[in-house]
Amino acid sequence: MRAWLLPEGADGFDKLYMDELPDPEPGPGQILIAPTAWSLNYRDFAVAAGKYFGGPITEPSIPLSDGAGKVVAVGEGVKSVRVGDEVQSTFFQGWHNGPPKFVPALGDGKAPGMLAEKVVLDEHGVIPIARSLTMEQAACLPCAGVTAWNALFEGGNPLKAGDKVLVLGTGGVSLIALKLAKAFGAEVIATSSSDEKLEQVKDLGADHVINYKTTPEWGDHVKETFGGANKIVEVGGTGTLEQSMKACAPLAEIALIGVLSQGTPPDTHALMFTGSSIRGIFVGSARMASDLNTFVDKHHLTFPVGKTFAFEEADKAYAYGWGPESFGKTVISLG
Repeated sequence: MRAWLLPEGADGFDKLYMDELPDPEPGPGQILIAPTAWSLNYRDFAVAAGKYFGGPITEPSIPLSDGAGKVVAVGEGVKSVRVGDEVQSTFFQGWHNGPPKFVPALGDGKAPGMLAEKVVLDEHGVIPIARSLTMEQAACLPCAGVTAWNALFEGGNPLKAGDKVLVLGTGGVSLIALKLAKAFGAEVIATSSSDEKLEQVKDLGADHVINYKTTPEWGDHVKETFGGANKIVEVGGTGTLEQSMKACAPLAEIALIGVLSQGTPPDTHALMFTGSSIRGIFVGSARMASDLNTFVDKHHLTFPVGKTFAFEEADKAYAYGWGPESFGKTVISLG
């Protein structure tokens, strides 16, 4: 089979290479998947650069956590999955439900990676894809989709119809969160540094948009113009967190997800004035992924794919996904 790999000690996605590997076979309790679509996440660039948790990878490894395809074989004792089932991977193979269980995650250099023509996973490490989605759209959900679901609907302060949701930027998590929030009856405010991208975001359903370059104090703007946001999908990190705290409505929740921007530690007084809270998000469980797909089918949702590349062009997909033109999810597909 063909597979893309990162070498030991990789320090960038430019080190990615394709190789021929023996076809894997499922053992007891395992299944063999033939993925036909994959998607990129920010963490995949961190893995490739050797800056993910645990540092540089220590042996040649297949990257990516997100893929969707068909089950082509099952191992002894497998009962929950059948040959021919259309499934998507789950980010944490060992976190099925309950409190966070941060076992190795797919594509981190320790657990299996998805960017291959055949992949062996645990039978409980996949879920059925949503019926309303294509394989390419389903491949966008294991990391970014579940992260967005967790941010909006899990924890002690789940989203309510009529709430205001603030999403930052136009990456996969933010755009999926936009679609989910709108389907649930929320009002969505979105930010970007590009007016062109903000027009695309409005086409996806955003009620209000803010260019954070021309409105650098966007947190105050959200508070003064809209009364604040009840839920903030914070993908930026230290560099944007202070503005997010300023944007909080009373008793709001900031779902802290990303580390895309760096800055000095923020002043936290704004949280005191609104009684708001910050909840850390690290993707989610298989149960959350299943709940997400049930919601997707109930509302007949689809998700925007920014650009699609052939399997042979995975290196070009990485380069595009890292660049300034990327919008939403970058996808790799067998076509």
